[in-house]
Amino acid sequence: MTSNRENEQYQPGFITRTDLGGALPPTPQVEMDSALAELGAHKELWSALDLGERIKILDQILLDLYDVGEEWVAACVQAKGTQGNDYAEAEDWVQLAYTFRNIRLLADSLRDIQRSGRPHIPGPVDTLPGGQVRAQVFPVDRYDSMVFSGMTAEVWMQPGVSLKEVLDNQAWFYHQEPGSGKVTLILGAGNGAMLIPTDFLYKLFVEGSVVLLKMNPVNDYIGPIISKGFRALIDRGFLRIVYGGAQEGSYLCHHTSVDELHMTGSDKTFEAIVFGPGVEGQKRKAERRPLIEKRFTCELGNVTPVIVVPGPWTAKEIDAWGEKLARWLVINAGFNCLTPRLIIQHAGWEHRHDLIDAIGENLARVETREAYYPGARQRHEEFLAAHPSCDQHGVATGGQLPWTLIRDVDAGNTDDICFKNEAFCSMFAETALAGGDVPSFLASAVSFANEHLWGNLTATMIVHPQSLQDSLVAQAVDRAVADLRYGTVLINQYAAFGFFAMTTPWGAYPGNDIYDIESGTGVTCNTLMFHSPQKTVVRNPFMISPDPMSLHSRTGKEISQRLVELQFKPSPWKLPGVLWSAIRS
Repeated sequence: MTSNRENEQYQPGFITRTDLGGALPPTPQVEMDSALAELGAHKELWSALDLGERIKILDQILLDLYDVGEEWVAACVQAKGTQGNDYAEAEDWVQLAYTFRNIRLLADSLRDIQRSGRPHIPGPVDTLPGGQVRAQVFPVDRYDSMVFSGMTAEVWMQPGVSLKEVLDNQAWFYHQEPGSGKVTLILGAGNGAMLIPTDFLYKLFVEGSVVLLKMNPVNDYIGPIISKGFRALIDRGFLRIVYGGAQEGSYLCHHTSVDELHMTGSDKTFEAIVFGPGVEGQKRKAERRPLIEKRFTCELGNVTPVIVVPGPWTAKEIDAWGEKLARWLVINAGFNCLTPRLIIQHAGWEHRHDLIDAIGENLARVETREAYYPGARQRHEEFLAAHPSCDQHGVATGGQLPWTLIRDVDAGNTDDICFKNEAFCSMFAETALAGGDVPSFLASAVSFANEHLWGNLTATMIVHPQSLQDSLVAQAVDRAVADLRYGTVLINQYAAFGFFAMTTPWGAYPGNDIYDIESGTGVTCNTLMFHSPQKTVVRNPFMISPDPMSLHSRTGKEISQRLVELQFKPSPWKLPGVLWSAIRS
């Protein structure tokens, strides 16, 4: 299957530089060649660099990035046109906070390797009834336990991998003999500033490769700030940053000095790189004749399902979840690969329409945002053409789009655009499946998500605690967690927390290949450096009161700024401020 996330701004595999506002000039080929030569000259040094030096680099990055943190957020807010919108600004502070977490946890893992040979797993490691190994990786410490009370995350390893193999292969790069080193080209994400360092830090510190980062024209404004925050890598010749669009990207992908590729973006971009654009590229794919055969890891999006398990919800709970689901769409104006795209409900649940009404009521109270990502308006119009009677909320002017909800999509029409295409804008849909009891509905919902929705990155279930008191429902939920073929499965939590935890691997469900790439291949984050993860499972309480990051919170920006301080340098003295801001929300 393919997502068809296409737009007029794309050329063979890359976003063009047309009217993106303040885009930096392309890096000349001679400078790109020089950057690759420098990286090539340093890749063996990086491969053999001792742990102490790597830790010093990460510690320095933490300090340098902190110094440019306000500049980071200000640049994002200006570029996305969210000045004066405290909630939108809070989102960018959150991204900065979890970038600090990524850096800090990587350094902690390297210190663990110095002490004991592998990163410390903070929770129990056991074996599921079918023999699959799982490790609890969140909470990491008391700060996590207090800020995210009740939330846990575990990593399930691929079937057939023994407990001994899991532990022996942790931090595999650091147990092998130093080799000749690798140069990885990263084509940076355009929709989230934190995705860029997360990608290159993983390649550097987990896989042991030096990195050439080509910024995406959509957010290349963050490149000079990354240059300041990560100068400890740049000054030593382990990271280089270049700029450009289709022409520069194509040149670099085929460059003989590039050993491996990584990108966060669209499956269409991936296919244009691997097979070439247009009809010729489609022909090459059909004939299994790729233009590029280098290792190519990628994260390519998802039609993200949210499965609502029927239960005895109160009016207050319906309102609360209406706000949460609206919030998950609103974050970053809907330009996230993990934004909910399809809410799956039981056709006979008495609260089905109440929940959708609650989502709409919350969206109507939220100001619309600039649709800053290329092609958003075209994608929005394509969905409207297929579903003209959809609900639109908010006043959209200029470059803004309304918050849009498509109700009651026919589940029998499995080729519907809502199932096969990732909207990647301020839009999501709802469908309902028939089914007798809750276990039957859950089995149908899992099958529908696995077989009919494009992508296999992340999926969420919402489950009322009273529903789990029925042993048959509890067993059905456990089966659903096991059967959902997604890289991250969450219960009662926003999909981003499968990323934010950082100890959790983030990526598509294993098994995709270049001829059916779906959501991609490989992982990032994964600061505990597991070699063969299958999926992450995140569990969260059904209700949190007060909810500090509610769309209507008075202190969301304040909380996010306090999280930056806590993730930069955890301290018991910082916890009361975070908790007090949450209480006042």
